[in-house]
Amino acid sequence: MAAPDAAGSGATTTPGTNTRTAAVAGSGNTRARYRRILRFAAANLIHIWWYDLFLPRIGLGRFSERGRTKRLTAFARRFHDLAVELGGLMIKVGQFMSSRLDVLPPEITKELEGLQDEVPAVPFDAIRRLAEAELGMPLERVFDSIDPVPVAAASLGQAHRARLAEQDRSDTGLDTVVVKVQRPGIDAIVDVDLAALRRVGGWLKRVRVVADRVDMPALVEEFAATSLEEIDYLHEARSAARFAEDFTHDPRVAVPEVVWERTTRRVLTLEDVTAIKITDVQALRAAGIDPAHVAPVFASVMFDQLFTNGFFHADPHPGNIFVTPDPALAADGMDVTTAHPWKLTFIDFGMMGEVPEGTRRGLRKLLIAAAGRDGKGLVDAMRDVGVLLPTSDTSELERAMTQLFARFGGMGFAQLREVDQREFRDFAIQFGDVIRSLPFQLPEHFLLIVRAMSLTSGVSSALDPEFNLWDSIEPYATQLLRDESGNIVQDALKEAASIAGVAVRLPKRLDGLVNRIEEGNFSVKTPALDQRIGRLERVTRRLIAAVLFSGFLVAGAVLLPTVLPFGIVLMSVSAVPLVYVLVGGRRH
Repeated sequence: MAAPDAAGSGATTTPGTNTRTAAVAGSGNTRARYRRILRFAAANLIHIWWYDLFLPRIGLGRFSERGRTKRLTAFARRFHDLAVELGGLMIKVGQFMSSRLDVLPPEITKELEGLQDEVPAVPFDAIRRLAEAELGMPLERVFDSIDPVPVAAASLGQAHRARLAEQDRSDTGLDTVVVKVQRPGIDAIVDVDLAALRRVGGWLKRVRVVADRVDMPALVEEFAATSLEEIDYLHEARSAARFAEDFTHDPRVAVPEVVWERTTRRVLTLEDVTAIKITDVQALRAAGIDPAHVAPVFASVMFDQLFTNGFFHADPHPGNIFVTPDPALAADGMDVTTAHPWKLTFIDFGMMGEVPEGTRRGLRKLLIAAAGRDGKGLVDAMRDVGVLLPTSDTSELERAMTQLFARFGGMGFAQLREVDQREFRDFAIQFGDVIRSLPFQLPEHFLLIVRAMSLTSGVSSALDPEFNLWDSIEPYATQLLRDESGNIVQDALKEAASIAGVAVRLPKRLDGLVNRIEEGNFSVKTPALDQRIGRLERVTRRLIAAVLFSGFLVAGAVLLPTVLPFGIVLMSVSAVPLVYVLVGGRRH
C-alpha cells in the first residue's frame, strides 16, 4: 500500500543527501537566494538568445541545431540541481515544466521528472515546534501518538501520521489521521521566489517570440496566487470540503474528512485515507482491480471537474490519488462491467483551479469538436477559449487540423508510438510554418488547466499503455452534446414564448397609446393625423407579424432535429404571419 502524499506534490519519504542544504539555502540568506535565481535565469536566457535566435538570423541555423539536444539536456540538469538545492517554489516550477509535454521538448521534461521524488524532509523537532505554536499546546495533548518519521515530504510542507486524542476520536468518529505541517520559514522563501519570478517574467515580456504567445507577467501572477493559496492550509481545508460537496452523490470518488478543530493556517489535520497508489499496477492487480478499468474512470472524473463542475484538482499526480477498495461492494458480487467495487480517493487540495463559465463553454466545444474530428470546429473552439487571437487567419490551421484528424485521429498512445516517425516529421514540415506563424497565446488562467490535463493523460497511460483517450472523450462529448442540445431547445422555447407574449401585448399597448393621444390634454382631430395613425397601426401589425414569423421559423428549425413533430408544427404555423406580412394590411 502507498502512503498518502498529503504534504503536496513531489513528495518523498527519503531525506537524501541534500536534506540540510535545502533548509539552509531556503531560510538563510534570502538576498543571496534572490540573486542566485536571477543569475541562473539571466545566464540561460542569454544562452538561448545566442543559439536559438541570433545564430539562425545570421545564417548559422544548422550549427545551432546540431547541438540543440545537448544544450537543452544540460539546461534541464542545471535547473534540476538548482531546484533541489534551493527547494521552495523552484521545485514547483520544475514540476510544472516537467508536465508541459505539449510545449517543452522531451530533453527538458524527461530530465525534470525526477523532481517529483527528490524533496528532503525537515527534522521533526522543527516540525514539532511549529505545530505546537500553531495549535497552542503540546502535541501530546492533541494526539495520543504521532510518528516522527514523515509519511510524505514536499517543497512546502510535510505530513506525519498520528492518532487523535480520545475526546477528538469521540467527537469526529475518526481514529488515525494525517497531520500536514508547513516547512518552517516557507513564507519568506515563497516571497523571495515570487519576487525573482516576477523579475524574470518582466524580462521575458520584452522577448517578442514569448510575448506573442503568452502574457508572462500575468502567468507569474496566477502562479503566485496559486502558491500563496497553497501555503494557507485553511484555504486547502475549504477546498477539500468544496470538492467533497461536488462529489457527494458520486460513488466513484472519496475525499478525506477535515478535522477542523485541529486545523490552522499552518497545520492541517485530515482523515487518514491510505490506500493503493493509483499507478501501483501490481498492488491493484493483487487487490483484484484491473488497472485498465481504472484509467477511463479516472479520466471521466477529471473531465467532470474541468468541463462540468468548473472546480478541479490541479495536481492529480500519482501520489495524490488512491484507489480504495470497497469491501462492502466487493462482497455483493457486483458486475464490474457496469460498476466497480472501489473508489478514487483524492488528497492534497492545495493546488485547485476554477474554470470560468465562459471558458467552460469553450472547453466543452473544444472537447466536442475533438471527439467529432472536426478541424474547423476545433479551431473555432480554440478561438473561443482565447488560445487564438480573434483576428488571426486560421484557414490553413483548419486544413492542418482536418488532415491531422484524418491520419491520426482515434489512435491511442500505444498506436501512435508504432507510427513511422517519418510521418510525424513530414506533417511537422508541411504545417510547421503555419503553426509557428499563427498568433497562439496562453491565457493566464490556463496554467492549471494545462497541468491537470497533462497529468491526467500521463496517469491514464501509466495505468494502461493501450489506453486510448478518444475512447473516454467520445462518450463524454456525446453526453455534453445532448446537454447542449437540451439547453438550445429550452432557449428556443423561451424565446418563442417571449416573442408570443410581445405579440399578444403590443396591439393592446398600441391601442392604449392611441387612446391616450385621443383623450389627452391636447386632442388633435385632423384627417392627416388620422391617416398617419392608421398607417402606423398597419406598419406595427406587419412588424409584429414579421417578428412572429421569424420566431416560429427559427424555433421550428432548432427543434426539428430533436423534436420532429413540434418542429414541423412551429414551421407550419410560421406561414400564417408570413402571409399577413406579404399581403395583409393594404386595404386602407
